[in-house]
Amino acid sequence: MKFGLFRRSPKQDNIAALYGTIVAQARSPVFYRAYGVPDTVAGRLEMILLHTFLFCRRMDGKSDAMRAIGQRVFDRFCRDMDGNLREIGVGDLAVPRHMRRIGEAFYGRSAAYESALAAGDERGLAEALMRNVCSGLPQHSDGARRLAAYAIAAGLQLARQEDARLVQGQVSFPDAKSL
Repeated sequence: MKFGLFRRSPKQDNIAALYGTIVAQARSPVFYRAYGVPDTVAGRLEMILLHTFLFCRRMDGKSDAMRAIGQRVFDRFCRDMDGNLREIGVGDLAVPRHMRRIGEAFYGRSAAYESALAAGDERGLAEALMRNVCSGLPQHSDGARRLAAYAIAAGLQLARQEDARLVQGQVSFPDAKSL
């Protein structure tokens, strides 16, 4: 019976599938080639933060079960970031400090993105994305506007997805090439 401790539950598999889709979408080459997102560790982190925010936003305000799934995906994101920090050689004593920064970045960006999305302010969203994702570089302003349009489309697509599909670990994002 002790081997049962190491088995993954279907719930864990669904969370892994949801988070895997979020990361796969965040790593889509189109963001780095056509949207002006820097293809760096920081740029990739920003895209994972954006997609995790969009997913968690979809899950917020729903039933307790849906909020719990959003929380588990966020927890999975935190474990992934912790593991990545350790993998790149950040020492055990420094990991909590870096995780605090990642948490602050997530919540700060979430507040900025939520404010713009709730107000229907595509320009404000583009400005926040320009600051956070595109490092404020003026040559990326078109990419930031395009990324804002993508984030709005992603939010709408996530809102249309059935709760049952999300519970089963199935989530989809818009084709970033077509926006």
